[in-house]
Amino acid sequence: MLARTVGVVCAASMLTLALVGCQGSSDPPDDGGSPTSPRPLRSPSGYGAVFLAVDECSSRGRTSFNEVPCSSERAVAKVVARYEGLPSDGPACPAATDFVLHISENRPASDENGDGAVAQGYACMRNLEAPHPGDPGGGGGPRTVVGDCVYSAGTGQVRETECDGSGERAPQYRVTKAVTARSACPPSTSLYVTLGGAEPVGCAVKL
Repeated sequence: MLARTVGVVCAASMLTLALVGCQGSSDPPDDGGSPTSPRPLRSPSGYGAVFLAVDECSSRGRTSFNEVPCSSERAVAKVVARYEGLPSDGPACPAATDFVLHISENRPASDENGDGAVAQGYACMRNLEAPHPGDPGGGGGPRTVVGDCVYSAGTGQVRETECDGSGERAPQYRVTKAVTARSACPPSTSLYVTLGGAEPVGCAVKL
């Protein structure tokens, strides 16, 4: 299974953010799941009325992410999707997502009108400039997509790496097709990788 790699844990205002990597598997299920409906989350402070709403931007410091106008020179990434709850319970981020910010629940005791309350959720982010690890072959992102490359990381496990060979590990397989079940993969398939969504099985060929 592609390991979910958790990087730094950050704090912005009174929110806790975590940078998340990608996940997949060489032993995928044959069906997807029913995502829950997303809801916007309110912010206690910051640039917009909704903290990191869709199409809003964030800065990236050494220890924190803060919402800033997209025209700001500090802006480095834009929100492409915004959901409430945990990623494991909600919709998957779009394929173009470079990284995910997890936002912890914040309900100040002194807040009377609800403006400072923020429910637990996550924001799917895309860098404003290259590199874009979430793109096919980019070697990262929260999802494995058609065009991505992986290498063996142990018994029954694979991890993503850059298809152009610029990563720390050389690519060994490339995902060439997404299907609903393993039986739909072409005969050339050497490995099955979990993609999630309506076509959760990735058919990968050996490089």
